[in-house]
Amino acid sequence: MRRITAKSVATEAKLLLIGIPVLIWTLIPVYHMVLFAISPRGTATSGQLWPTSPTLDNFSTVFQRKHFYLDHFWVQLGNSLVIALAVGALTLFVATTAAFAISRLRVRGGRTVMNMALFTYFIPAAFLAVPMYKTMGNYGLLNSQWSLILAMVTIASPYCIWVLKQASDKLPYELDEAARMDGASPLQLFRLVYLPLMVPSLVAVGTYSLLLAWNEYLYAFLLLSNDRSVTLAVALGNFLAADDSPWELLMATGLIYALPPAAIYYAFKRYMVGGLTAGAVKS
Repeated sequence: MRRITAKSVATEAKLLLIGIPVLIWTLIPVYHMVLFAISPRGTATSGQLWPTSPTLDNFSTVFQRKHFYLDHFWVQLGNSLVIALAVGALTLFVATTAAFAISRLRVRGGRTVMNMALFTYFIPAAFLAVPMYKTMGNYGLLNSQWSLILAMVTIASPYCIWVLKQASDKLPYELDEAARMDGASPLQLFRLVYLPLMVPSLVAVGTYSLLLAWNEYLYAFLLLSNDRSVTLAVALGNFLAADDSPWELLMATGLIYALPPAAIYYAFKRYMVGGLTAGAVKS
């Protein structure tokens, strides 16, 4: 049984004094989103801590597209899902194969290429938006979902390669030697040895890249312009274009949009924590 000491009590008290305010500060925006989402129009700003007549009509309005800002709600939600899944899959492919080549096959110059790719993070992503727009225009990809997919894969891949490479370095190299002695080709080594051992890290970086694409606004706003091709994140900005914005519908749509990434995160939280920290410290 753990012995309770004055030092442990003081430590727990300090953690609570820090944790409780941080938790409250984090939940306040979520609370206000819920407050607006379940309030009838015009009553959310009344100053009440809870609406006198809470309603789910705002969610019904969103799902049934009863407002002209929501004409393409389901299409735009589908766009967000397709783009996020495509970015996650392509980033996984690029990062996994690159990390395998650098770490296990030890391709000449691979570490230099990886370090050069990481240097791109010294430049804020917002500064690269205009060059990315120009590049996509030169290749005729503007207003195509592929432009956003390729842009997000470009942004996510360097970090994912680094994480997977560091995690791969911690695998015993004797496994590769044993597989080669049994006649395994590099492709068989990749499929039968490398991938099964890297599952936690693969899930982590895949989830990271998927959520990165799901929450992206700037690049989606620049590269996509058609109402039927934009993501829901960009479409939410249309609610702010009117003088009398339907805040209750905006918050209801925002809550719906926030549910899938929250569900994905909590479903793979164990892998996220273990996978993203696997390469943080080399043994």
